[in-house]
Amino acid sequence: MTETPVETTDLKAQYTAQVTTDLERNAKEQERLRGEINALKDQLLALQQDHTVLVNMQQALGAASTPKPASAPEDVAAPSVPQQKTATKTETGKRTRAKRTTPPQGSKQAKKPTVKATAPKTAQPTLVELIRRHLTDQSEPRSAAEVAAALSQVHPDRRIQTTVVRTTLEGLVAKSHAQRNKQGSSVYYTAPDTQEPATPPQDEAQPAQANS
Repeated sequence: MTETPVETTDLKAQYTAQVTTDLERNAKEQERLRGEINALKDQLLALQQDHTVLVNMQQALGAASTPKPASAPEDVAAPSVPQQKTATKTETGKRTRAKRTTPPQGSKQAKKPTVKATAPKTAQPTLVELIRRHLTDQSEPRSAAEVAAALSQVHPDRRIQTTVVRTTLEGLVAKSHAQRNKQGSSVYYTAPDTQEPATPPQDEAQPAQANS
């Protein structure tokens, strides 16, 4: 069957009307979407401005910064975050190395005063030396209690007991570094007589001169 010219004209008119209607509908839909997009852009811009203000207020209050929203394309594509992390790692590594290298210098300086402080402790005289000096300075015999009392007054920082002094005096007597004199029930100690050994050479010298 062949179509007549009238029928083809009607079909063209129908298609033309349909296409025109679709074009108008498409244009209206584009306008509607553009309006929604513009409104969404305005809303997004307002939210971004509010976010910036809130971040500044949070930093001013000293609180930790909140993560940036994932919807912002600029924040997602920014590669500056990993670079900052690596930089902070290197800076912290340098700081830790600097802290580790400084203590040996301080430790060397801290050891010097300890050596100076320990030196005077070795110069303290022993109890035997103190007793011998005390007996040498005394012109009269002294008992162990008297020697202990005198040394305690001169050296209050040392614990000097009478029993220890008596034992030390007996040891000096045994070595001929002190003399013991007993008077009744009491025992007195004196320094050894150093003048007695000097007299025999003088007696021996006189007969030598007489023989000459």
